[in-house]
Amino acid sequence: MNRYNDLEIAAIYRVIRERRDMRHFRPDPIDPKLLARLLQAAHLAPSVGFMQPWRFIRISDVQLRRDVHALVEAERVRTAAALGEREDEFMRLKVEGILDCGEVLVAALMDGRVRHVFGRRTLPEMDLASVACAIQNMWLAARAEGIGLGWVSLFDPMSLGELLQLPPGAKAVAILCLGHVEQFYVKPMLEQDNWAQRQQLETIVFENHWQNSTSTK
Repeated sequence: MNRYNDLEIAAIYRVIRERRDMRHFRPDPIDPKLLARLLQAAHLAPSVGFMQPWRFIRISDVQLRRDVHALVEAERVRTAAALGEREDEFMRLKVEGILDCGEVLVAALMDGRVRHVFGRRTLPEMDLASVACAIQNMWLAARAEGIGLGWVSLFDPMSLGELLQLPPGAKAVAILCLGHVEQFYVKPMLEQDNWAQRQQLETIVFENHWQNSTSTK
């Protein structure tokens, strides 16, 4: 049979359920062999047309990490202003752990993606979807290993690309904070802080056609 045993299946559902977007880290370094396993997990992700568009840049230089953080902080302030009446509430949130975590990685889209049209001719954004799959693979593997991961998207891609000397056509899409944590959040942090709540599954699953009502016949 192709089915995993019950314990293996339970472990898969557990890691999916307990994955968290972490912002609080201990500064302890991550063992290089563990980091390699997490990157390998990301690299095993599915990709449209098997284009494998993900590229990962490890930020090991201390000053470069500070520069990356400065870009994020600048965008955090701009985002807060754009939120209007929720500005103060947003500014009280902890949105990243770049200066605190053991490792910082930048996930980027490769250059030369125009050559890959298999599965992207009408949906060119599938390259970004493929990178998201790679990040999720790393996220789940990290949670299973007891390592926290935080996905930071508060930055200007062009500014970060210039800072990291990305080639023309490449694009930074995520800053990933990886590190040991004291504990994982019981619920997603934005849910714990009452920023937003998870939607009920039945409100987002439709049958045959788009439905604006959750009522069933």
